[in-house]
Amino acid sequence: MKELISLSNIVKRYRSGESEIRALDGISLSIGQGEFVAVTGMSGSGKSTLMNLLGCLDLPAEGTYLLDGIDVTTLTDRQLSEIRNEKIGFVFQGFNLIPSLNALENVELPLTYRGLAKRKRRELAEKALCSVGLETRMTHKPSQMSGGQQQRVAIARAIAANPEIVLADEPTGNLDSASGQEILSILTSLNQEGKTIILITHDPAIASKTNRKIKIKNGRVSADRMQKYESLPS
Repeated sequence: MKELISLSNIVKRYRSGESEIRALDGISLSIGQGEFVAVTGMSGSGKSTLMNLLGCLDLPAEGTYLLDGIDVTTLTDRQLSEIRNEKIGFVFQGFNLIPSLNALENVELPLTYRGLAKRKRRELAEKALCSVGLETRMTHKPSQMSGGQQQRVAIARAIAANPEIVLADEPTGNLDSASGQEILSILTSLNQEGKTIILITHDPAIASKTNRKIKIKNGRVSADRMQKYESLPS
């Protein structure tokens, strides 16, 4: 399996008054291409900070982060933006859709940053929405959709540009059980198609649906094990 992500002795510090807090305290790990990984931990454990670093939204104070062989800690802001746009798709707990835009427009928006022609943007957006079962909801705005449908729009937006990695931060956190299972089924299907999925969650039941679980505690990796993920209910 090709190594896609490699972290070596990653440290991230924050100031809190007179004190220094190490949100990440010497984390080292690697993730192979095509893995489905859950990053778990209690609130404040450092898992969201880790996601921000993995997604090139932030940089460590110390250590090395190689993404597909590129040391991202040496890149400029513009280069980091290009990496995010080309290699990583983001899915957030709060959906982060623009209320005034319909589903198709929300999915198209990030594609404009890649300089794609309008026809190509539309084609990719429609394909992504169809892949998450929203072919009949493309012209609906977020307020006209359920939470599960909004999160499917967010997933379509994340995968429209065909990134290698999908980072999902508590993607089922605002959903009921049935909608959460739908989202996990979509993420599982994407993984089976070859995408690397990194799922941030505090829920052990959600983490059990992946094939590897990394537990973060006090800014460190406290456990890292492979697992045979539980099949989703039919």
